[in-house]
Amino acid sequence: MSSANLTRQQTAARSTAVKVHDVRVELDVRDAPNPDSHGFGTTTTLVFDASQSATWIDFIGESVERVAVNGVEVPVEYDGARITVTGLTASNIVVIEATGIYSRSGEGLHRFVDPVDGETYLYTQYEPADSRRVMACFEQPDMKASYTFVVHAPADWHVLSNQSIATTSEVNGAQTVVFAQTLPLSSYITAVAAGPYHRVEGTWTRGDQEVALGVLCRASLAPHLEADEIIEVTRQGLDFFTDAFAFAYPWGKYDQIFVPEYNLGAMENPGLVTFTEAYIPRGAATDAQRGARANTILHEMAHMWFGDLVTMRWWDDLWLKESFADYMGSHASAAATRFTDAWERFAANRKAWAYQQDQLPTTHPIVADIPDLEAAKLNFDGITYAKGAAVLKQLVAFVGEDEFFEGARRYFAAHAFGNTTLEDLLVQLEDVSGRDVRAWSKAWLETSGVSTLWLETDGAGERMLVQSDPRPHRLRVGLYDLNAGRLSLREQVELDIVAERTPVSLPEADLVVLNDDDLSYVKARLDDTSIAAVTTALSTLAPLPRALVWSSLWNATRDGELTAATYLEIVRRHAPSEENIGLLSGVLANAAYSIAHFVLPTQREAERSAWASTAEAALDTALPGSDAQLAWARAFAAASALHRASAERVRAVLDGSGPKGLPLDPELRWSLIAALATTGNSSESAIADELAHDDTADGRTSALRALSSRPTPDVRAAAWDRAWSDTSLSNDHLDAVIAGVRAGARRDLIARFDDEYFARIADVWDSRSIEIARRLVLGLFPGTETTDAADVWLAANPAAPAALRRLVIEQRDHLAREIRVRAAQPQLVAE
Repeated sequence: MSSANLTRQQTAARSTAVKVHDVRVELDVRDAPNPDSHGFGTTTTLVFDASQSATWIDFIGESVERVAVNGVEVPVEYDGARITVTGLTASNIVVIEATGIYSRSGEGLHRFVDPVDGETYLYTQYEPADSRRVMACFEQPDMKASYTFVVHAPADWHVLSNQSIATTSEVNGAQTVVFAQTLPLSSYITAVAAGPYHRVEGTWTRGDQEVALGVLCRASLAPHLEADEIIEVTRQGLDFFTDAFAFAYPWGKYDQIFVPEYNLGAMENPGLVTFTEAYIPRGAATDAQRGARANTILHEMAHMWFGDLVTMRWWDDLWLKESFADYMGSHASAAATRFTDAWERFAANRKAWAYQQDQLPTTHPIVADIPDLEAAKLNFDGITYAKGAAVLKQLVAFVGEDEFFEGARRYFAAHAFGNTTLEDLLVQLEDVSGRDVRAWSKAWLETSGVSTLWLETDGAGERMLVQSDPRPHRLRVGLYDLNAGRLSLREQVELDIVAERTPVSLPEADLVVLNDDDLSYVKARLDDTSIAAVTTALSTLAPLPRALVWSSLWNATRDGELTAATYLEIVRRHAPSEENIGLLSGVLANAAYSIAHFVLPTQREAERSAWASTAEAALDTALPGSDAQLAWARAFAAASALHRASAERVRAVLDGSGPKGLPLDPELRWSLIAALATTGNSSESAIADELAHDDTADGRTSALRALSSRPTPDVRAAAWDRAWSDTSLSNDHLDAVIAGVRAGARRDLIARFDDEYFARIADVWDSRSIEIARRLVLGLFPGTETTDAADVWLAANPAAPAALRRLVIEQRDHLAREIRVRAAQPQLVAE
């Protein structure tokens, strides 16, 4: 195992022997605008107590030039990931001078040059263990310290960190910025950003507390920054959480910065929250997109308390912060902002991620076993986030909302600026609620898998609720009547179930929704009568039950219990009438996936044609300028990449002859260009012409994808080789090349590389960062007709890194599901 892959056992021993107090980090990025510069100076001074004479300090960079222990320079002992320090006493000051490397993968200190104006932008991203790419540190969450950051940067740049600026000075066109010392933080939530960012300011006040707010982005994106709405949501969130947690926001200022080539949605660095630029639309955006942004803002804000103020001791309790924040993102959105449909979007879309992850052979309990950092990196998944949030929603119902928030308040008060485990939270919740929270925890947090729930009626008319993999559920069963083409709620029956089979007294109804109001985490099936009812009148349901029905239909399709043809027919009938754009976006994505993966090859072309026609018709009939029109335009572009006959209409839309009111923004234009390129209807020169009109970062990424998508063997072979071999590709550019390789589901162009994929993945895992290697392993996994090749590799490589094996096992399982579901589809009989 590489020394970079720290284990839980190693870090636990280190935190027992070392108590860190203060860390001073001095970074020199004055030369960052120089394209020939690939490294930066970093000097770290660590003040700590030690009960042993030796330990190690983490650092991944180009070199370590100097190490001094208690004022004495010592030989450098550095293996590329760990610096060994000896001669320690009870109290120590260690100074480490080193050279870090600018990142293009979004790990560590990322450097980006904006093609619009040539300006250089820097930002850091660390979770779970990349602060060691910027500073020498104790890279584990339970070794908190007070940090002081000092940054030498070009004089005309904004320079930011977790705290406000204490002093600044300027000499010879460069500035030195010293930030105020932080309160105790784990290394992974420290942050630095620097560059000529555009900034909008505001304030939030509550009583005597005044918090300075900042919203920042690249200068070229300033015209698109919706700062007023972002600040409004931020104020609403700070109001909500201050009241809910009864603990004043502790981190001073509140900057939020939108950064390029970002690997995540956002990161909760206290006082300097980082977000992907995808949340800044360069053109039209739906209200669902803005709702998703608000949810993320509130998710990260919840972390200011749960994750930053109180932090998990090790990554096996990662869920403690992520599940909580995921729940709070939806809860606060619905309670405090205009995005009151957050729980509908959660039920239909967010939980789909959890259901998918929880059915993989690599699923794990919400409280997972995380032996090392590689495992931690891969556990930022649908279990940790979405399932955890769904289960917390159930816990709130179990203990009571008032009791849940009171338990959280006591938890923050008891453990502020410290580290905790699950037990610390359970103690507070059990004390305040009087409920057996530990039994609930064992049933939900310490088990894996998802139950499936359905209704059976025997020959005598007796009705039974049946669940696989039995768990305790608090449910509401909704009974709906179909009258005059509309479905309406007649009544709800509330009940608890625990056993595999539970007798229930339920009257007949046209539609039975087994988990109405979405109280529990369960795959709820629709009976045949209910499927007939929703086929007729799904669009007439209220938003939340409609979301639950869409979710039930999709889960049944993924499990091969509802035919893909039936699902697609319901989508074609009701998606054009779907008013909630968050639900519509999820349904459109699921329909496209079903055609690509679940429909039989003999029926696929017909389904592609029908879907392209549906998308085109819905685009033409949607209200001009509406969110629905934009959603259908995007769906039409995606469908056209698989349907060559749509090329003429695609060109017409690009030429401005599309439906009235359709905003033909750069994102939509590039989607249409990609569709033409994928079907062989766009040339290299046409793509270059489009790029000349949009020579931006997004434009260059989109052009790279379009160029790599052209359907010739030579183009796809060049893209394949570049993905594996071109180490200069940024994370976004790598994704674009991979998307080009896979474009149009053209297995005939890339099947010859299947064996090469399995020959390459072990080497790429060893030689590239985990972020880049992960994209290659996932993105280029071959979509073969059997699982044989994956099975052979897994059998031949039992000692491969566990994280790599997990990715291959998961991709193999996705493939096996596709094969299994296709086999369950009825064959069309020729007349």
